[in-house]
Amino acid sequence: MPKKGGKRAEMGKEMQAQCKRAKVEAACSLSIMNFENPDSLFGSLISPIKPEVFFREYWEQKPLLVRRNDPLLAAYYQSLFQLSDLKELCSLGLYYGRDINICRCVNGKKKVLNKEGKVNYMQLKKDFDQKKATIQFHQPQRFKEELWKIQEKLECYFGSLVGSNVYITPQESQGLPPHYDDVEVFILQLEGEKHWRLYKPMVPLAREYNVESEDRIGNPTHEFILKPGDLLYFPRGTIHQADTPLGISYSTHVTISTYQNNSWGDFLLDTVPGLVFETAKEDVALRASIPRQLLMQVDIADSTKKLSSLLRRLADHLENTSDLRSSDMKKDFIMNRLPPCLGCDSDALTPGGKLPKIDSKIRLQFRDHAVITVEPDQENSVSRMKPSLYVWGGSVGVGGRRVWTLHLTEGNFFSPLQQTHGLRFPLSYLDALKQIWSSSIVNVKELNLTSDEEKENLALSLWTECLIEVI
Repeated sequence: MPKKGGKRAEMGKEMQAQCKRAKVEAACSLSIMNFENPDSLFGSLISPIKPEVFFREYWEQKPLLVRRNDPLLAAYYQSLFQLSDLKELCSLGLYYGRDINICRCVNGKKKVLNKEGKVNYMQLKKDFDQKKATIQFHQPQRFKEELWKIQEKLECYFGSLVGSNVYITPQESQGLPPHYDDVEVFILQLEGEKHWRLYKPMVPLAREYNVESEDRIGNPTHEFILKPGDLLYFPRGTIHQADTPLGISYSTHVTISTYQNNSWGDFLLDTVPGLVFETAKEDVALRASIPRQLLMQVDIADSTKKLSSLLRRLADHLENTSDLRSSDMKKDFIMNRLPPCLGCDSDALTPGGKLPKIDSKIRLQFRDHAVITVEPDQENSVSRMKPSLYVWGGSVGVGGRRVWTLHLTEGNFFSPLQQTHGLRFPLSYLDALKQIWSSSIVNVKELNLTSDEEKENLALSLWTECLIEVI
């Protein structure tokens, strides 16, 4: 158990004074989540902090604590997930490991108390009450539509996958030992109170999860109690631990995380192979053989000079190219991101209304979920890249949704309705697709294609997949 007492409380006051965070008592002026678009959603999430201030002063730099004293916001947060939801959710068929973990921090180590197979609610409640175990609920957005909406909009905002876990911790207990994560973390306090301590990162912007011992991490840089409606942000690598204080029956919070494996280093690993492949088509220096027996040598100092020279040639080529192709990162994001949360509006995924004609005006739907990719012709290429996109899987309590890619290849085939492979068009359709994507409304006859037949076919293909509507 973490130590508590007067010294800790006094230190907490000092740290709060030192911490250059937004200390907000935003009463009735604070609005609840604004789902109009991704920008407005993120703005309302961190309100009253402005996004430009957040990214200039806090993002990847230091923690931010937003205290709120708004009953409406506290009630909204509570509706995202509650301890009382567990009984009904267990009846749907939850499994240990996949859906729920039971754990407790014992002597600075995580002790997992999972049973085998399906979760029984009475056993879960017994572990919670008697063993003081923390309940970690994985991917709650599968069951809670409001969380689905929040995460889907945040994925549009960041252009990165967003995950979530709910933690329910009983009184005088701690679920996890001090550790740091490889994700940017947003904590929303839903029920009860949670005592948090944050420590200076040993590995700034860490690329992996790691547990740290109490004797290595020193004193907290920040210490405070989160109450319902409060928000806490801290960068990846920030060492942290949290417990439910004495006198508080339990605490519920949701951790929303993003930017895992989404660094410049990851992007270089993803894009440089394609850059090398394309540059080698034009630069004979990259096609020249490596020295004999280079792969067998221990000392390759002479060859590193040559390699440095080739990397400079790649950099020169990069400055003159307008198309840097992402491979696995983009595909991973597209295939695993959440689809639009349409609620009861399932008609949005069924073609309806007027068919698009040459004189029609059309508008793109789901702009934040339509992605244009350009890939080599897979029929005539040695590329082993998988298709770009494709189907969003179903999930309990919410239902499956489709996802779309406008997929262009360097071939000249046209097969627009292969759902499992996205929508495929010849590369000559690129300008027209960009035209539709970038315009609020566009006339079919003004699309950048050679013939009226091509223009109508493109519009009809997108309309059939519910990607456009006819105005």
